[in-house]
Amino acid sequence: MKNIFYIAVLLLAFTSCEKQAKIGFVDSGTLINDYQKKKDLEARFQIKEQAFRKKFDSVENAFQIEAQKFQAEANRMAPASAQQKYQELSQQRQVIDQQKQVEAQQFQQEFQTEIDTLIVAVKKFVNDYGKKNGYTYILGTSDAAATVLYGTKENDLTKPILDALNECCR
Repeated sequence: MKNIFYIAVLLLAFTSCEKQAKIGFVDSGTLINDYQKKKDLEARFQIKEQAFRKKFDSVENAFQIEAQKFQAEANRMAPASAQQKYQELSQQRQVIDQQKQVEAQQFQQEFQTEIDTLIVAVKKFVNDYGKKNGYTYILGTSDAAATVLYGTKENDLTKPILDALNECCR
């Protein structure tokens, strides 16, 4: 009987010494979308997108003027000349469309690369924040993928991490 009592006391001592897991969570969508560097990145790319659109709008306008000019003159041209000019315009249209598509893909790829780099930096920051503040786990959640279905306000680290992230990484 004494042995059982000692074993129970020993087990109680071990379990009471066991460190409690410190768990928090962040709303990943809010953390990324409200991060000032992401807002700055989006603003920079919005300016680039406007320049891209302006460039291709002027190319499109120049092509439209040339096409309208051809249509006005087509009736007075020899059929062979009109056919040749029509083919030239068709090829020019294809070149413009291909160039626009290539540049749009490059633009999108550049943006995606920068966003991915930003996300990696945020994940690293959250990792470092968790280590520095003694967290065992920091879970991520968002409206799109609700991995945390319930959490108390005191376990929601979104605002403190966002504030720290914006403060350190300006």
